[in-house]
Formats: sequence, C-alpha cells, structure tokens
Amino acid sequence: MANPPINVTHLAAVDAARAARVLSKVRDAALAGRRTRLAPRPVIEESWGRMLRSGVDPDHDFRAGLLSDEELRRRREESPLRHVLPVLRQGLLSVADVAQHIMVVADADGRVLWREGSPTVLRKADGLGFELGADWREDVVGTNGVGTPAVVRRPVQVFAAEHFVRSHASWTCAGAPITDPRDGRMLGVVDVSGPLETMHPATLAWVDSVARLAEARLREMHVQSLERLRATAAPLLAGMGGRAVAVDRDGWTAAVTGMPYTNRVGLPKSLAPGRRWLPSLGVCAVEPLAEGWLLRPVDAPDGGPAEGFTRIVLDVSQPRRWTVTVSGSAGSWTHELSPRHAELLYLLAVHRAGRSAADLAEDMFGDPARTVTVRAEMSRVRRYLGGFLDHRPYRFCEGAEVEVLLPEQPGALLPHSTAPGVVKGRNSAAVP
Repeated sequence: MANPPINVTHLAAVDAARAARVLSKVRDAALAGRRTRLAPRPVIEESWGRMLRSGVDPDHDFRAGLLSDEELRRRREESPLRHVLPVLRQGLLSVADVAQHIMVVADADGRVLWREGSPTVLRKADGLGFELGADWREDVVGTNGVGTPAVVRRPVQVFAAEHFVRSHASWTCAGAPITDPRDGRMLGVVDVSGPLETMHPATLAWVDSVARLAEARLREMHVQSLERLRATAAPLLAGMGGRAVAVDRDGWTAAVTGMPYTNRVGLPKSLAPGRRWLPSLGVCAVEPLAEGWLLRPVDAPDGGPAEGFTRIVLDVSQPRRWTVTVSGSAGSWTHELSPRHAELLYLLAVHRAGRSAADLAEDMFGDPARTVTVRAEMSRVRRYLGGFLDHRPYRFCEGAEVEVLLPEQPGALLPHSTAPGVVKGRNSAAVP
C-alpha cells in the first residue's frame, strides 16, 4: 500500500519547526530514491520528478540574469497585471507586511515584475535571488510558489523543504496564477512569501481569493472597454451599408452590421490602417476607431487569401515561445502559438501531404480515437490561419510556401512535448 502524503497544513500549523524537519527527511529520502513512512504531497512529488528529469541541481541554486531596468519597465508597461495592482495591494499588502511576508507578482515567463512588503523580508529575499527581474520558473530555480503554480495552473503552497533547492528550505510561499478572463491565457502569478515561521494554514486560500478578485476586475474592465467602443461605433454602423465590424485592439467584437456576430476576430500583432488581409475576414479596409478598429471586408478577386500572402514561417526554434508568420507583398502578421498549436502545425509541416484527424490523434496522443480533441484544436487554429489550412485531410494549402525554423539541437524541439509525432521528430532530427 502506498505511503500516505504529509498533511503539511495541519502539521505546520501545530509545529512549523517540526514540520520542516519532517519534510527535510522526506525530501532527502525521495531524492535518494528511498521509501519513507510519509510521502510528499502529490503536487510536490510531481514537481520534484520534473526537476530531476530536467537536471535542476537540488544542492546549488541557479540564478539567471536579472532583467535590465529597460526590459523590466517594458514588461511592466505591457503586462495586463499592471491594471490589477491596486486590487492585489489592497487584498494582500496590509496583511502581508504585518505578518512579515512580501507580495510578488511575476509575468507568464516567471519574471518578477513587482515586489513589495516587509523591508526585512525583502532583504532576506535578496539573499535568495528573489529580486526584481529575477527568473523564477520552476525549471530554473526548482519547486517554488511562482514557477510551480504556473506549471500546474492552480494555486500551490510550497513549505520549507518542499522547495526542491536546498537553500530555499527556510522559506514558505503560496502562489496563485492569474489568467485572462477573456481567453484563459495565463498572465502571471501572484505570490506571498516569507520566512519559515510565517507560514499560516489560510495563506493559500487568501492568495487565491485575491487572485480571483483580480481576474474579476480584468473582466469588468474588458466589458467597460467594449461598451465604450460600442457607443462610438453604433452610430457609424447604423448609417453604413455593407459589412462591418468594430473590434478592440485585441480583436474582441464590440458591434457588427451586415454579417454574423463572432466573439473575436483574429488580428495580427501589428495592425495598421489601410487595406489588409485578415485570416477570418479576408481583405479588409482597416480604420482606427476610438480604442479599436473598424473592419470593413471587401471581396478578394478569387475569394481566397489576398494575392502575395504565400509564405508561412513556423518558428519552433525557441524552448518556450513559438510563432507562425504569414507574409507576402502586402505585408506580414505574426501569431504566437500555444504549445498544443505549435505541435499541430509542426506535424502538418512535416507531413505536407496531409493528416487525417485520426492520424493527428495518433501523432499527438498515441491514440487514433481522440479525433474530437484534434478537430476542436484544429478549429481554433483555423481562426487565425483561415484559408491557409485545408481539411480532409488537414494540410497547408498547396499555394503556400512553408518554412520551419528548428532549434540548433534536435533534442530542443518543443522540449516539453510528449506527442509521439514530435518525439519522433526530436529523436530523428527530422527537417521538413
């Protein structure tokens, strides 16, 4: 029978020092491959397994370079989390300071963008490398209250020797991811950390509740923004003939006339006024409008993508960020890919003749029966690649020139992917 996991919350609430000693023994035994009477909590054990597989050294902390002041400032200005700092401060800082904690807000890359709270604890955090601009991804610094919640996408408390790296064992932290309420994309993590003796059983629930308040504020801001845009667009659309849609800067629809309503229109990262080709609408006249754009579709001569948009570049050369870029004589646009979409497009680039839904299910999951999942994901991909993807079988259209940018080392291809088709490409150094 498997050993029961430690009830860390109960044990630490009764005697934090004893809990830390017990966890230290459990950690040492687990890393040495020995069985113990008590097992680590599942979320911690799984994280330790990831660390061992990725080669993080438990006895020596590794500190990636800090962001430059300029890069830190840029990320702050671009992060949607800047809008909810008042919510986070109001919900966390007053209590954190009294309880000898600090509040840390990191972006989706695990970079610390804001850090406030007890001056004494801030100085102690400096000694751990928990500084502004520091990289606290799990696969860089081990199991922790910033990187681990980002991986598992749920709140996690990490207490004492549950940290993978030994030098962090005098610390306790509780972090919760904050996601974009519009599309579920992770924006970052809010974390409350402090010395071992500051651990409290209710800390994780407290941090998570404030993170949910921040998401509610983001949702409210989104609705208000669309209402303002709708008020501006409605008179224009009412007197306009033909098809038109008013969208915000991210493509969310505020108002529409002469065409079916859709929640969102896929937009390139850099959109400028003029005649532009958009994946879901074709050739459009694009005009700036208040906090967004007015898009008026016009018919392309052949009903397909605008002439000159024939080159597709799939960039999977980086370990964490992947993009697809469509370019031609009229300009170019780039879309950042989720891990799943990067896998799918890589597989289609490898198999230019096409793959059926069952083939892709086998490539992705090793199970040809999982066609429903594949079709759902391909439907999402088609929202931004539109006419450049055919189906039955799924494939890039014949007129597209497709290039794949691969990492220098074949083993670095989509390194966290377990899709059999990607693993095969990684092992065989397949170059489309």
